[in-house]
Amino acid sequence: MEFNDAPVLVLQHAAWEGPGLIARGLEQRDIPWTVRTVLDEHDPHLPDVSRLGGLVVMGGAAGALDDEEHPGLAAERRLLVAAVEADIPVLGVCLGMQLLAVAHGAAFHPGAHHELGFGPVSVTGDGIRDPYLYPLVVDAHADPEVLHWHDDAVEAPDGASVLASTDVTPVQAFRLGSATGFQFHLEVDAPMLGAWLDEPETAEELTAAQIASIREQGRERLPSLAPRALVGLGTFADAVRYRRG
Repeated sequence: MEFNDAPVLVLQHAAWEGPGLIARGLEQRDIPWTVRTVLDEHDPHLPDVSRLGGLVVMGGAAGALDDEEHPGLAAERRLLVAAVEADIPVLGVCLGMQLLAVAHGAAFHPGAHHELGFGPVSVTGDGIRDPYLYPLVVDAHADPEVLHWHDDAVEAPDGASVLASTDVTPVQAFRLGSATGFQFHLEVDAPMLGAWLDEPETAEELTAAQIASIREQGRERLPSLAPRALVGLGTFADAVRYRRG
């Protein structure tokens, strides 16, 4: 096992949807990371995967196949495929998970179901053994609660292991080779949630009552959830740091 000092590339789609706890896990291990936003670029120049220690693709309001309005998505999907083929550690969150899935041939279901706020997610047998998710399960008889914020959904790509689900969204997390995708938001801590809820675009989409409810849910759940999520997300940083060259 050798130390890997190549940077992690974070593809971000909205200014307020940064890597959060994912970045904290990287920084705790002194792993460099950089952010790019290529959503609206035609044929953006992205680095070759041989120059990356890892790849993180964040969430956003775009649809995973909305190439006409956001032409940079096609380049993101190509980079995701190349990263998995090269066995680079990959993490996709929300839109990032959907891009990961459709890039590998999975079906995309726009507007499948609206899930918003903190709620339970059922961890599968593969999920309970997965290093990202096992820290979330503190009670064998109760599903962990996570932050949901999506309308679209995907099916799992061929060869992927489904790690978590809900009744209305059967694929809430999956692992495919070196890549893992989460439909929900483990990266969010209390300051990040506050920033999301204070964002003017959020205020346009949600009612005042919805914002107040999510804010209160965050106050109740994040003091326990965020530290456990950081333990799991830290394993992504470990995979980046110790990946064999």
